[in-house]
Amino acid sequence: MTAPEPPTDGPQPPRLSPLLPSDPPKVGDYWLEARLVATPSGVAYIGHDQANTAAMLILLSEGATADAGARERFAGTVNQMHIDTVLARGGHGQAEGRLGGRYTDDQHDDPQIGEETPATPWVALAYDASPASAAEAARILAEVDLSELPLQGTPAGPGYQLHWLDRTRPGIAKLWPLPWPGRHDRAGWLSILASWLLMLLLAALAVLIAILIFQQAPPVTPPPPVPTSASASPQSGSPSPQSGSPSPSSASPASGSPSPQSASPSPASGSPSGPGSPTPNSRL
Repeated sequence: MTAPEPPTDGPQPPRLSPLLPSDPPKVGDYWLEARLVATPSGVAYIGHDQANTAAMLILLSEGATADAGARERFAGTVNQMHIDTVLARGGHGQAEGRLGGRYTDDQHDDPQIGEETPATPWVALAYDASPASAAEAARILAEVDLSELPLQGTPAGPGYQLHWLDRTRPGIAKLWPLPWPGRHDRAGWLSILASWLLMLLLAALAVLIAILIFQQAPPVTPPPPVPTSASASPQSGSPSPQSGSPSPSSASPASGSPSPQSASPSPASGSPSGPGSPTPNSRL
């Protein structure tokens, strides 16, 4: 026999469920924490912004996002709400209407996914952790998929069902650049600048290490030149030009007859120079 549970005063907070791998970590400026309500037309989450303000965020599903009528019903339902209840809104078709001023276009630096896939509509509402918040989220999602629309007249013919009710996966929520693991904020300019400075510092350090390594290397003596066949001098058999061989100037065909200077012996080299040799003056 189990003991009865003690009575609790006041309404109980709504039951939350953990996020699924298909859920985005962040939508707009709001980080998601848990699931509140899930229907074929979308999912209601509990999240917070940069200022740690709690909010209830409703994100349409892939099937509802692809249907123009579902997007218009969602936008019309949001425009009928109180202005203080709607904190922010975004996605395709959410910039028009009475509360179009709550539209935030913070996805200008996100990668484009094409015009055929519209941006998923979403809205961030004030959240007070009361059962009325979960009931309000269920009502808004029911307006989109027409699940609570009363029958008009007598039913006849086959039953009507929306063609996208089986596409219950949350719509595409773009997030770029991706945050660091374990962080709950977006990568800011300060962190990007610090990463670039760190990369430049590492590159300069690598260049300095390379310079020091090459400066400590010993000098390398170049190898002697390899003689070729044209520049190799004969070592035996042929006399060198300085050992009696006629120079090219004396054997050139341009000088066909010996010049008078080369035929007549010079007084300094051809005539005998001695005490007994006659001189030209002595013959006379």
